Amino acid sequence: MSASSGGARSPHAGPRVLALSGGVGGAKLSLGLQSVLGDESLTVVVNTGDDFWHLGLRVCPDLDTTLYTLAGVAEPSQGWGRAQETFSVLAELEHRGFDSWFRLGDRDLALHLERTRRWREGESLTSITAALACAYGVTSRIRPMSDTPISTRVSTDQGVLDFQDYFVRRRCAPRVERLDFVGAASAQLSPELVRELQESPPDLIVICPSNPWLSVDPILAVPGMRAQLRALSVPIVAVSPLVDGRAVKGPTDKLMRELGLTVNHAAIAAHYADFIDGLIVDREDSMISSAVRVAPTLMRDAADREALAREVLAFGAQLREDVSLRCKGGL
Repeated sequence: MSASSGGARSPHAGPRVLALSGGVGGAKLSLGLQSVLGDESLTVVVNTGDDFWHLGLRVCPDLDTTLYTLAGVAEPSQGWGRAQETFSVLAELEHRGFDSWFRLGDRDLALHLERTRRWREGESLTSITAALACAYGVTSRIRPMSDTPISTRVSTDQGVLDFQDYFVRRRCAPRVERLDFVGAASAQLSPELVRELQESPPDLIVICPSNPWLSVDPILAVPGMRAQLRALSVPIVAVSPLVDGRAVKGPTDKLMRELGLTVNHAAIAAHYADFIDGLIVDREDSMISSAVRVAPTLMRDAADREALAREVLAFGAQLREDVSLRCKGGL
């Protein structure tokens, strides 16, 4: 892999990390990394394929989960939404027989109102997200994968569904046949992300334990994303989203079976084989090579999150020392 281009790197005491993340699992590891690394050392590039319009508001579920988690205001019992939330608006919608299938709390609505106001005034999603992060006291950088709207469409045995229709309204029940990322082909990386990669490149790229197909693939589908990241002479470490052979949250294992894959770490490794240098798994299984680190990956509390973050950083440092870092034989 060639060295990154761009301006001189500013002095920095610790490693810089760029993480690719989806929802709850990715946000948890991002919080662990933020805690271990300290202020301003972490950039999280977040999936926006789940974004949609609801009640006239622009809702960005994965961005919001990341923001709330890093700000320390996420609901701990579920990992998403606001802590100490109330649902007066939702209750009124339900009472009047209006559309209420997607649960937005009152505190959550405030964020969507502000995002939508700025959106309609022509501000980019990157700029809006940075302003919201500042308002919530988050010093890590949260970047949407693109300022261009991209929509994950799920082809199922019940027809082609918008992502939230599949994920929330139908609770992932339809059988998945194909995934498409509508708008990705014409999307662009934000100038802010490109500038950051060139002027303050990371020391490590982390793929969080998010769903590889529903959360990470949309990020990598943005034209130029894979090329920009592969152009950096740094290790890329992924964390498997499987624990004890199944998904902790979400439909990862169900989706894998429906796509004809075996539900194991080997299938995760194969999915990322042309892109990553190492994979962290909770336990070994078949067809796993030496480019794997076994470590506890279930994040139940702050100690677990920080312990996994340290494992990720240590594995990245180990891979960085490997003279065959970019000999891509695959995992």
